[in-house]
Amino acid sequence: MANKALATRQKMRLRVEPSQQFGKPRNPLAALAKARSAGAHAKPLSSERQDAKRQLKKVKLTADEDE
Repeated sequence: MANKALATRQKMRLRVEPSQQFGKPRNPLAALAKARSAGAHAKPLSSERQDAKRQLKKVKLTADEDE
């Protein structure tokens, strides 16, 4: 029992205060890629077709009164 303070399976952690500065980032390319993240993509054609089918089912079909 050399270390009784860590007997309850607590891990030793180094505290990093906000005032401390790190020298080199772990992956400098990741920060650049995150900054230029892409926007929303266009909808696929299949989803547009499915939406059109749903809209057709919602519309009530009525016979013309003129004939």
